[in-house]
Amino acid sequence: MHKYFPQTSSDVSEMKEVIGIKQLDELFSDINPKVRINNKLNLPEAMSEEELRKHMDDLGKRNKQFSSFLGAGTYDSLQFSAISALTSRQEFLTSYTPYQPEISQGTLQYIFEYQTMICELTGMDVSNASMYDGTTATAEAMFMAVSYTKRNKVLISNTLDKNTIDVVKTYAKYRNIEIVLINDKDLSFDREKLLSLIDENTSCFISQTPNYYGVLENYEGLSEILHNNNSLFIINSDPSSLGLFKNQKEWGADIACGNAQTLGIPKSFGGPTVGYLASTKALLRKMPGRICGATTDKDGKRGFVLTLQAREQHIRREKATSNICSNQSLMALYITIYLSLVGKRGIKEIAQRAYNNAHYFEEKLLKTKKFIKVSNHPFFKEFVLEYLGDIDKLNQELLNNNILNGLNIGNNKLLLCATETKTVKEINDYLNVLEALNV
Repeated sequence: MHKYFPQTSSDVSEMKEVIGIKQLDELFSDINPKVRINNKLNLPEAMSEEELRKHMDDLGKRNKQFSSFLGAGTYDSLQFSAISALTSRQEFLTSYTPYQPEISQGTLQYIFEYQTMICELTGMDVSNASMYDGTTATAEAMFMAVSYTKRNKVLISNTLDKNTIDVVKTYAKYRNIEIVLINDKDLSFDREKLLSLIDENTSCFISQTPNYYGVLENYEGLSEILHNNNSLFIINSDPSSLGLFKNQKEWGADIACGNAQTLGIPKSFGGPTVGYLASTKALLRKMPGRICGATTDKDGKRGFVLTLQAREQHIRREKATSNICSNQSLMALYITIYLSLVGKRGIKEIAQRAYNNAHYFEEKLLKTKKFIKVSNHPFFKEFVLEYLGDIDKLNQELLNNNILNGLNIGNNKLLLCATETKTVKEINDYLNVLEALNV
C-alpha cells in the first residue's frame, strides 16, 4: 500500500467484500473503456516557466473547435468576460467557510444576493447556497419532503434527467425510501398513472420541466391533488427557462431545485456546476446547507451572517439535515454576476433566443424530409426527432466537419439542442452536411 494511504490490505479486502467486487477496477465499470487511459502517462521532464507556457500552447493548438448540438443536462451558455474578471477580485477570495462574518463580508454578501436571485426566479420564499449540482439538489429536496411528511414513498417522473434519477435512487437506498418511477407517455409524464399511485404513504412527486426531452410539462391542477393528500410537489427546472415560462411557485410546488449551470457557467469538460434548492417558508427548517441572512451590527450598519443552522448539525446527528459544507460559493458568485449583468429583461430575452433557435432548428430539419416529429408537446432549447437514415453515418459526417450531433436516445431518435449561443451559420452548417448526405 502507498505510505500515505491509511487503509491496510485487509481493510481494502474487507471493503471489497462488503460492496461485492473482486478488483478495484470494478469501481470504474460505469466509465466507458474507450475513454480510459490504460497505459502509463507520458509526462515530460521538468521545464522552466517559459518552456512550460510554450509546451501548453503547443498542446492547445492540437484541439479542434466543434459546434455542438448536444445538450442532455449540460448546455452552452453566454459567457461574459466581466464574470471572470470580477470573480478573481480579492474581496471575494475570503475564507473557505464564512463562519467569521467580520472577515467574510464579501463572500456572505454574494451568497445573500445569490439566494435572493434564486428566490426571485423560482418564486420561492427561501434558498440555500450549498448544492453541488442539480442531481444532488434533487436528492436533497427528496430528503426534505420525506422528513417533513414522515412518509417514505417517493414518486418520480421518468422524464427527469437520467443521471438525476440514478443519484436520487442511490440517496434513497440507505434511507429505506421507496422510489416509484412514473413511466413517460409521449415524452411527458403519465398523469393518469401518477394519480393512480398517490396514496397515504406518498411523500412527494418529483418532476422536471423542461424535462429530459426538452418538453415543457403541464402541471395544471396537480399541486392541489398532491396537497389534498398531504404530499409535497417538487419541480426540477432549468433556471434559464424561468424568465419565459411559469416558475415552480406558479405551478404550486413546495420545493424548487435544479442545475444552475445554464446561468453563465462554462461546461468545462463536465464541471464544476452548481445546484440550486429553494422552498416555501414551511420547509425552511428542513433545508440543508448554508443560508445567509442580512442583519445590522452594533453601529446600525448592514451586514451579512450565516443563519438558521440547526444545532442538530453538531450535537444530534440522527435528527440533522444533510450537512453540506463544501460551499459552492464560487459558482454562486458566477451566477450572481451573470444575473446582475443580464437583469430581468435580459434573462427573458436570452430564454426567448434559446426558444427561437431550437424551434428554427427543428423547422429546418423537418423541411429536409430526413427527420420526422415524434411529439407535439411544446419544448424549450432541445427536442426529439426521428432520423430516417443511419445515425452513425450522420454522426461521423458531422464530426468530419467539426460538428457534434445531438444524443442518440435509441430507436433512431435524436435529442437535439440549440441554446441561445447558436448562430444561423452554425445551424446552416449542420443542414449543409445533412443535405449532402445520402440517407
